[in-house]
Amino acid sequence: MKINSELKKYIEENLLVEYQKNEVGHGISHIQYVIDRSFELVKDNNLDVNYDMVYTIAAYHDIGHHIDSKNHEIVSAKIMYNDKNLSKFFSDEELIIIKEAIEDHRASSKSEPRSIYGKIVSSADRNNTIEDCLKRTYTYGKKLNPNATDEELFLRAYDVLNNKFGENGYAKFYFKDKKYEEFLKEIRNLLKEKENYINTQRSYIKKLKKENLF
Repeated sequence: MKINSELKKYIEENLLVEYQKNEVGHGISHIQYVIDRSFELVKDNNLDVNYDMVYTIAAYHDIGHHIDSKNHEIVSAKIMYNDKNLSKFFSDEELIIIKEAIEDHRASSKSEPRSIYGKIVSSADRNNTIEDCLKRTYTYGKKLNPNATDEELFLRAYDVLNNKFGENGYAKFYFKDKKYEEFLKEIRNLLKEKENYINTQRSYIKKLKKENLF
């Protein structure tokens, strides 16, 4: 996927470093994952889109998470829209679409994204591996409640993931994608047995701590 080299350089040098302020589940590795998945969805579904816009949306979508995690989609969209440097690369109309896509990316949103770009980043933001999913729910829970025990965090994560990915979960995916379909089948199977789920998450968190990543 061909991306404007000046735009890419600007974002890599001035934006991506800001993700060091986020907790690990919404850090730079997650952003790179969402960028890669966005373009994977574009390619696999033959989507006719502006690649620079796709890249920028994915790069900015969680930038405000450390400021206000509960409203981070609004904060992140505002940070992007106030970045005057982007006017060198996009028209006013394109910047509005980018802003709306960032605002619309959250899985728990009750409304469908307003554009194909919002659907891309929203879908790309969904995990497609059990390990990443269980690590992210733990680290985010820890950020919300630093004094919680691991057992309390595991139980919170179990409830969160049931609401999100269970048979009647709210998480939506807007494209045909084998990776996500396999993940959804696997996570639902894991969630059927709470004890097995907790033991699985405990093993991943033990590994995370051993690697000093949390």
